[in-house]
Amino acid sequence: MNRPSHRGAALLVAMLTVALVAAFATAAIWRQWRGTEVEAADRARVQSGWILTGALDWARLILREDRNSDGTDSLSEPWAVPLKEARLSTFLAADRDNNMDAGTEADDVFLSGEISDLQARLNLNNLVAGNAIQPQWLESFQRLFDVLGLPQAQLDALAENLRFAGDTSADNRNAARAPLKPQRIEQLAWLGVPADVIATLAPYVTLIPSPVATPVNLNTASAEAIYAVGRKLSLADANRLVAERAQQHFRTLADAARLVPGASFDPSLAGVSTSYFQVRGRLRLDDAVVEERSMVQRMGLNVRTLRRERGSFAATLPPPVR
Repeated sequence: MNRPSHRGAALLVAMLTVALVAAFATAAIWRQWRGTEVEAADRARVQSGWILTGALDWARLILREDRNSDGTDSLSEPWAVPLKEARLSTFLAADRDNNMDAGTEADDVFLSGEISDLQARLNLNNLVAGNAIQPQWLESFQRLFDVLGLPQAQLDALAENLRFAGDTSADNRNAARAPLKPQRIEQLAWLGVPADVIATLAPYVTLIPSPVATPVNLNTASAEAIYAVGRKLSLADANRLVAERAQQHFRTLADAARLVPGASFDPSLAGVSTSYFQVRGRLRLDDAVVEERSMVQRMGLNVRTLRRERGSFAATLPPPVR
């Protein structure tokens, strides 16, 4: 009488046992799969970091070797030529000391990058020195805001908030309420700058952490930036200078001034050489993209990295030369 019930109980126990074993096996397989995926992701992250570091070192070498005898920097030099997307295996094949099989993983990885002149733009940090707004640079930014069609009230608020953010003196009773000092253009929102104003300014301004004012390089700047730092100079004159430098770059400020009678360039506002550059590297594997943006400073033959950021960045390069 009890045999069927015993058989039913045994069958139920067997089914539960199978279910438990299957659950444990599934969990073990999942943990193994997850561990493999995490390990692969970590390996890819480390490898991409090595490659982008190598690309940065390559860019630093280019800047070091590109130092001209006349001390100028222009868009006709090797550093100004962007690296279009190419297979990583192309670079590995050119390295005689490389032992990696260039026909395997490297064929699926693509590298691109560019070096841009940060002194082709107006440095917002030039607006303030010694907790005081600098009149000459304020005038230059007024000219820039005017040519871009931006309200001067926005510039006044930006300059004052930038001064407030940098005033960390002991006698500043409101220092605790001061906004953080921005390091990137998009962080100008911290100073109350609207998003549309930031988007308009982005191709023409930068934030270089230099202890002294950084002049705008007339050999690389846009017509709008040249107009901003020039005096007795029209936008049409600035466009003429951009066209003329394509034939022969300016070796001195006097070379530029001679082309526009009556115009002048103050050495504290404008120059013909650059010390600060931005290096952008981009690594792509299928749909996965890793980007890096670095700020470097060149002092003679020494090129050092000031800041490195990795992520996805909007393009804020200077506008194309017309």
